[in-house]
Order: sequence, then C-alpha cells, then structure tokens
Amino acid sequence: MRITTTRATLVAGFMAGGLALTACSGPASDDAGADTADLEVGSIDLAAAGCPADIRIQTDWNPEAEHGHLYELVGDGYTIDDSVKSVTGPLMAGDEYTGVDVTILAGGPATGFTQPNAQMYNDDTIFMAYVGTDEAIAHASDLPTVGVFAPLEKDPQMIMWDPETYPDVTGIADLGETGATIRVFPGGTYIDYFVGAGVLSADQVDATYDGSPAVFVSEGGKIAQQGFASAEPFIYENEVSEWGKPVDYELINDAGYPKYAAVMSLKPENVTEYSDCLAGLVPVLQQAELDYYADPAATNELILELVDAYDTGWVYSQDVADYSVETMVSELIGNGPDETIGNLDAARVQELFDIVVPIYKQQGFEIPADLAPEDIYTNEFIDESLGF
Repeated sequence: MRITTTRATLVAGFMAGGLALTACSGPASDDAGADTADLEVGSIDLAAAGCPADIRIQTDWNPEAEHGHLYELVGDGYTIDDSVKSVTGPLMAGDEYTGVDVTILAGGPATGFTQPNAQMYNDDTIFMAYVGTDEAIAHASDLPTVGVFAPLEKDPQMIMWDPETYPDVTGIADLGETGATIRVFPGGTYIDYFVGAGVLSADQVDATYDGSPAVFVSEGGKIAQQGFASAEPFIYENEVSEWGKPVDYELINDAGYPKYAAVMSLKPENVTEYSDCLAGLVPVLQQAELDYYADPAATNELILELVDAYDTGWVYSQDVADYSVETMVSELIGNGPDETIGNLDAARVQELFDIVVPIYKQQGFEIPADLAPEDIYTNEFIDESLGF
C-alpha cells in the first residue's frame, strides 16, 4: 500500500500494514465514458484483440508521477468521476486510438485503503491492478494474481536518516550498527526480513509511524524513518518548513529486499481468457512508459488536475512531480539485466521467494506448497524490442 505525506499534511486515521487487508468498499459506479466518436482506430486495435471495451486499472494511491506510465495512456476527451476518484478516456498508443477506453482508479483513501489486489477481487469490472511480488506470494491462496508488466525496476520504498546526526551512515545496515530507532508503518515484510537477517535489531523498530513528519522533526534527526525515495527527500527539504534540509536514504531493494513493486497484474483466469488482448496491450503499456519519461509534462498536468478534482486532502505539487520523475529516471526505472523494459527476472523473483516464504509461513499465511515464481508472473506478452 502506498503511503506518502506532503507539506506536513497528514493523511492518517488508518493502519497501513504492508499486507493487511481492510474491509472492501463497494464497486465503483459507472463512469460517464470517453468521447471517442470522432476517433479512428490506429494500427493497434485492442477491441479486435478481444480486450474489454473499458480497461479498468486499480492503482495503489492518489494520482502521482510514479503512475505516469498509466496516465500517459489517457487521450483527450476524458471524463473525471470525482465520486469514485477515477478518470476514463480513450486508450491511446502514442497518437493513435486503440479502439477501447481506459479507466484509471485511484487507491488509498479512494478505496478505504483496500489493497489493489483485494479491490480487483471485490469488483469484477477491474481488469488489472498494482500488486507487489511479495503481496502476490502472500496472497497466492486467497487473492491469486499473475503479473504481466513491471513498470518499476526498483521499489521506491526506502529508510531515511539525518546525515548531520549520522555522518558515517551510508545505508540501512549502518543504521543497525548505530542502534537508532527506525519508525515504520506496521506490517512491512521487508522490516521482518531485515530483523531476521540481523541487519536491524527488533528493539530498533518502532511500528507507530503514521505518515506525519512531526516525530522525525521533533526528535531532531535522532530517529530514522521509512518513506519513498521519489517523494520524501524533496518534501522534507523543501516543503516541511520545520525541517528544511537534506536527508540521506537507502532503498530497501539496495539493502537486500528485491521486491518488484506495483506490477500490473490480473486474476490468473483472466491471463488465459484475455491472452490475445494482453499480447496487444502489454507492448502498449511498455511504450507508454517510454513515452512518459521522454516527455512527462502533459501527463503530469493531468495528474495534478486529478489530485485537485479528487480532493482527498492529499497535497501534491508540480515540484514534487518533477522531483519524482528525476528520481525515477536516475534510480528506479530501467531495463534490468537485459535491454527490455517491464519484464521480471526469474532469479530475482526466486530470491524474494526464498526470503519471504518462511516469514509468511511463520505469520500464518497459507502459501501453496507447490507455489513457484512462474505462478505469480509471466513475461509471455512482453515485447523484448522495447526498452530504454
């Protein structure tokens, strides 16, 4: 679940456990639909490939630049439903209409903080949802999903600290050596891993973080804190006036937790039923990400428009969006070990399996005995010619 703070504005009143499921919200109401009357279908015809007339995609948070690869799909003539926090428009492949609509649904407060995989099972009209690979493993029995496109090479989650207080700290393992308190949301499997592996000690972990910068500020940097590399470092330096200086951080990926975050995922039966659709759609998703990072300005305008329209109490600025794009390009997106965007690496998924399955079993999750990495993702629909 994506949790972020901005301008010291707290969006709280909830528990943000990494794998805890909340009660389901009701299915979304029908959107007004996109204005496609004057559009001609281009070289990619997703309607002819058997795709749904409206490809509905559930995200994990309010609109933000990390989701730009999706909002890049939305063409002119879109409609906004501020009651369910969604936007519907013609699904575009570059400048060409693909014959179907796309609806992008906000998560977080818009769904009562229900995880995207649970929301997809609550609402049969949702075609795809963001699902991290650790979540896919944990819920392989009750909410099984198969990922078909990974927009992020590295998870933006990180742990940050004050470099003035800890000048010799260069990473999370160094924080473990200092004994510093680390504030996190409850339920994060990566924290369980770091403790189990001896990177951190259990008595260092304070699972009372609520999204507010207040404690980090009041402690004068003596504590460390979880966050997202694509947001908090800029926000704390530039938009939290009580702090107003740089923080250092290390990505949980770089510290040894190789999760793929926000993988575009479907119910397993839909991967089979819509295989022809996915063969056309997934390369469109790949190209949309390439297009977004080549020129994000127009799509970021849409993202900021949606934040204002949804009015969830969350604040998101142009400056944060710009910083996010810069950070994504420099640290979080890429082609992985090959020259292809969006495919998952089998060895990396196996490494995560080895880490999390013992943890989940200890926590009481029902992990199928024969579950294998290839059960939670497929690269079948990836166009290997597409990459940065």
